Amino acid sequence: MKTYILATHNRDKIKEFKSKLGSTICLKTLDDFPDMPDVLEDGTSLEENAFKKAREINIYTGLPTIADDTGLEVDALDGAPGVYSSRFAGENVSYQDNVIKLLSELKDVKSEHRSARFRTIIAFVDSQEAWSVHGSVEGLILDHQKGEDGFGYDPVFYYEPLQKTFSELDLETKNTISHRGKAIDAFIHKLKESNQN
Repeated sequence: MKTYILATHNRDKIKEFKSKLGSTICLKTLDDFPDMPDVLEDGTSLEENAFKKAREINIYTGLPTIADDTGLEVDALDGAPGVYSSRFAGENVSYQDNVIKLLSELKDVKSEHRSARFRTIIAFVDSQEAWSVHGSVEGLILDHQKGEDGFGYDPVFYYEPLQKTFSELDLETKNTISHRGKAIDAFIHKLKESNQN
């Protein structure tokens, strides 16, 4: 079985990738390389950050590398937090800090104007090729948190077709409809295509 590295320490992301990829590949993470230097995510787009992580980790490990970057784009905030989603409330902050900051920014915005989307870019880099795939999902930002599961902005991201926030969904359900789930499906499809050529 071929070994790939997923360029993240984020246990929540790792869980989502592994639940989708199953036993199709051997997946290592940055936790398996404790001496690896951190990659500075200073790109101006999700694509830039994903490719930067994938390229640098590929160079360091020599392994085919998968890297994702995800952003929440809120229309009432002109697409913010976007590429800054994980550090919306500052550097080294918690998920909760970011959610509280988002709710504060939207406190005077009516529910019908709270449309938003999650976007995920997955970049793949090995010695032969580099490519990316993406996934997105539309929703609304609630004015309060609901649900116990998920991570990041999931407690306030309301998915209208199921009338639930992402935090109210089990992992399997979330992975069938979410931005990252769609991007992972696209990644698996592209990887199969690539390996057949």
